Amino acid sequence: MIPRYSREVMTAIWQPQTKFRIWFEIEAHACDALADLGIIPKESARIIWEKGNFDVDRIDEIEREVKHDVIAFLTSLAEYIGPEARFVHQGMTSSDILDTCFNIQLVRACDILIDDVEKLLVVLKRRAYEHKLDVCIGRSHGIHAEPVTFGLKMAEAYAEFDRNLTRLQNARAEIATCAISGAVGTFANIDPRVEEHVAKSLGLEVEPVSTQIIPRDRHAMFFVTLGVVASSIERLATEIRHLQRTEVLEVEEFFSKGQKGSSAMPHKRNPVLTENLTGLARLVRGMALPAMENVALWHERDISHSSVERMIGPDATVTLDFALTRLTGVMDRLVVYPDNMRANMDKLGGLHNSQRILLALTQAGVSREDSYRLVQRNAMKVWEQGADFAAELKADPEVSARLSDAEIEDKFDLGYHLKHVDTIFNRVFK
Repeated sequence: MIPRYSREVMTAIWQPQTKFRIWFEIEAHACDALADLGIIPKESARIIWEKGNFDVDRIDEIEREVKHDVIAFLTSLAEYIGPEARFVHQGMTSSDILDTCFNIQLVRACDILIDDVEKLLVVLKRRAYEHKLDVCIGRSHGIHAEPVTFGLKMAEAYAEFDRNLTRLQNARAEIATCAISGAVGTFANIDPRVEEHVAKSLGLEVEPVSTQIIPRDRHAMFFVTLGVVASSIERLATEIRHLQRTEVLEVEEFFSKGQKGSSAMPHKRNPVLTENLTGLARLVRGMALPAMENVALWHERDISHSSVERMIGPDATVTLDFALTRLTGVMDRLVVYPDNMRANMDKLGGLHNSQRILLALTQAGVSREDSYRLVQRNAMKVWEQGADFAAELKADPEVSARLSDAEIEDKFDLGYHLKHVDTIFNRVFK
């Protein structure tokens, strides 16, 4: 995490103060359950809640000596609680605290990410309807294909991020589990009802089988989901970057007054935000692989996953949160140039209607192979000589023998390509 690509609302989840507070609450809720079961005095549980506190600097100081973060925390906690601290952590192991806390942090982070996507969807829907019928050329392989609208591009992005919203909701549900099962997960020294109480108190589900740790396939799926969301960010960012190229200039990132694009060339207006998003997406995706490699641990547990998660937990969630927020800002203020879209579409003399002519010839009795040959022959004149496609078709005796001038002109009607825009919008926005 670095401040340049962080939002405080997300970084707060990963601060030591937050983490240790969650640790304390896990321990205190467990004491409540132990008291309800008659294992420790109810008064002791009350005192633990009342006096429980910790000092981050003191924990760090203790850890430098004992080389164990949970023991350092428990020692600091005992300094505040006093004699009743002997009831804290009864029958529990470090992973009960670490794993349950980590999942709580991931759930809180996921709630922010879900909110981020919901805000992005609002913007994408608005831009989709705003440009619903603003025609632009669709491209395959980067080459002019057939007309679409910029609104359809936005509807496509909306549908993709709507799927990502569902993925994040599923990831949240999968990661929201609690383990208070003791050493090797057998509950030998702690009643399963303690786990049930802690889980309910913290808004989690009980982990069915925790072999001292919560299985890391859950975490792998969580971070892979973040990687998929990041890929969607990059896909939309890449589209904007291509459309902002000088030779295209169909859209442009908002360029504020006083903003400068280059230290050397004062004329530059670069797509720096979407380029930044492309880079951030690479980082988030890169954290999915170590999460998957964390699944295979030795026997009931080892800590090879620990160092990985201490880094990717904060970094992946903080980075994705920042990227989603930045993307929302980019799309909200994106400058769209419908006139440039139309001018670009017209650069190839109507070639985007080639399929309509092909189909018309086949319907007029010409074989598909011959129809393709006739259309391509005239299309190549447009590519190579800058000719007008409709004029070339009308002048071609083999084409004119099958299609009248009026029939050819009819195939150049732009509205034909837009007749199902409403259908697509109804499917996407329901």
